[in-house]
Amino acid sequence: MTERSSSNHDAVKKEQHIAEKIFESALWSSRFIVLLGVVFGALSAVVLFLAGSMEILTVLLEYAGLTPGHLDHEGILIAIIGAVDFYLIGLVLLIFSFGIYELFISELDVARVGGEFGSILEVSTLDDLKNKIIKVIIMVLIVSFFQRILSMEFSTAMDMLAMAVSIGVICIGVYYLGRHNI
Repeated sequence: MTERSSSNHDAVKKEQHIAEKIFESALWSSRFIVLLGVVFGALSAVVLFLAGSMEILTVLLEYAGLTPGHLDHEGILIAIIGAVDFYLIGLVLLIFSFGIYELFISELDVARVGGEFGSILEVSTLDDLKNKIIKVIIMVLIVSFFQRILSMEFSTAMDMLAMAVSIGVICIGVYYLGRHNI
């Protein structure tokens, strides 16, 4: 801040009415309500990561014959893709938690000092946060679509054609998404 702008700021501060100062202070402090979203978003991510891990553990135990039940090739793929879905949604929640914390509260100093701060978590604007979340949500939708395709029963040629067209449209969308770098 320059000396001139600092003195202007001090002059404005002296001219403020006490009610205005109190109101502005309370309004500025209300940003801490965002901490609820940060905490519960992070906790939700932990739950999803645990659920995905349990899904994979269940598949491993069934495949090894340590628990009753038998998974075929398709069942294994569907269960593991479901776990990946849990992980991706957990990532959305982590990105959201880190992003709103950085935007409304403070930078994550611990991550920056250690040099471990990845570009995926670096958020400077609300649009930046939105774009990062959109990318992961699109991946979640693609994984969910793939999971549904694996469990579908194809009875006609139109079913196969619809699946092929759907996969083609997804490929085109991912191509343009990467090309335009949302």
